[in-house]
Amino acid sequence: MKSPGSTVRVGTGAGFSDDRFEPARDLAERGAVDYLVFECLAERTIARETLSRLKNSDLGYTPYLVERFEAVLPACRKNNVRVITNMGAANPLAAARKVREVANSLGLGEVPVAVVSGDDVTEVIAAHPELPLMESGEPVESLVPRMAAANAYLGADVIRDGLATGAPIVMTGRVADPSMFVAALLHGHGWSYDDYPKLAVGTLAGHLMECAAQLTGGCFIDPGKKDADDAVNIGFPYADVTRDGALTVGKLEDSGGRLDVQTCTEQVLYEMHDPARYITPDCVLDVTSVEFASESKHRVRATGAKAKPRTATYKAVIGYHDGYIGEGEVGYAGPNAVARAQLAERIVRERLKIRGLSYPEIRVDYIGMSSLHGMAEGRAEPYEVRLRIAARSPDRKAAQALGFEMRTLHVNGPAGGGGGTNAVREVIGVKSVLLPREWVKPRVSVEGSL
Repeated sequence: MKSPGSTVRVGTGAGFSDDRFEPARDLAERGAVDYLVFECLAERTIARETLSRLKNSDLGYTPYLVERFEAVLPACRKNNVRVITNMGAANPLAAARKVREVANSLGLGEVPVAVVSGDDVTEVIAAHPELPLMESGEPVESLVPRMAAANAYLGADVIRDGLATGAPIVMTGRVADPSMFVAALLHGHGWSYDDYPKLAVGTLAGHLMECAAQLTGGCFIDPGKKDADDAVNIGFPYADVTRDGALTVGKLEDSGGRLDVQTCTEQVLYEMHDPARYITPDCVLDVTSVEFASESKHRVRATGAKAKPRTATYKAVIGYHDGYIGEGEVGYAGPNAVARAQLAERIVRERLKIRGLSYPEIRVDYIGMSSLHGMAEGRAEPYEVRLRIAARSPDRKAAQALGFEMRTLHVNGPAGGGGGTNAVREVIGVKSVLLPREWVKPRVSVEGSL
């Protein structure tokens, strides 16, 4: 059942673009939440989807958008569950139109979609080459010729404005992950965007929930040490937030996984470089006084979140073309497998040198021995090992040559090599700048009739 009127319940529908469909559908079919938030963008996603949009103006949204909405939209419409999502990526307008097509194909009729735009700041960055990169302090000028996309992390205020249109779905591009959850609470409770104690609660809720199953046991599970029920069917979390700012997170009782003080404690520190100063577009969150207390087996009360006023800038992420990576793999097994893999590495390196090829960066992994922590002294030799070599190059043909040489090992030796693969992929690098808020112009439009 949904939350009572004094409480807004926000559920997580996805924690990344390739997440499972069933947990969100379960929340929607039960009418268990008021809002369902699908967080589907990583740092490089928009740059990648910008390349898709440049090839086809009808694309540029996350790849599983259609399948995800087909899975949840009928139940969301039936049970009046409103959807907030950043699946629009580099083309939220096209995403909104596609969702409306999905609704029609499912016989749901007219489904308007509010579109949040204005995060694309490519022209702003190009006009200000003097802006310093956050990573190095160097001017952004050197990246401008290679820039694929630049997008500012918008906040909860513009998403709230999208909800205020009455549209059952709000489609965004780049927004801060917690801001989607904060927006649901701003709209659902009518909170002021300057009420920082409330923004602290909403941001904490969003930070806990944005990665879906990470809160309900997913990355927590370690068999025999930190177990969870039914790891095959982990449920996604929801947050119950009262009008006065009391926060409880939970999951459906019969869903898999676990949600308790331990999972919450691990997740609250996830991706948080400074627990006293977690900067979002909405506020600067301080979790150093946060405490968790169990209310029941799968419900935890969170208290103690604090927030300082939001900064005068938006963070913008620049995706830029950064060359190519060529890679190849081949497996060896049985006696002397490691020595054969080591000889294969030497052969490939020498073959590339003979061809006059050099690389600014090359990486060799003996998967099963060294790929995570390096080749330690005295480590037992495995029965089987998989050699992976990868190299970065500004030249696609040079990157491709590495994979070619790896493939030739199958016939040219050493003995017993098999299961080889090779690939070339374009590299999208990511760096960040800060933009004055007045340079960014968020806006809302609506596709369809309200």
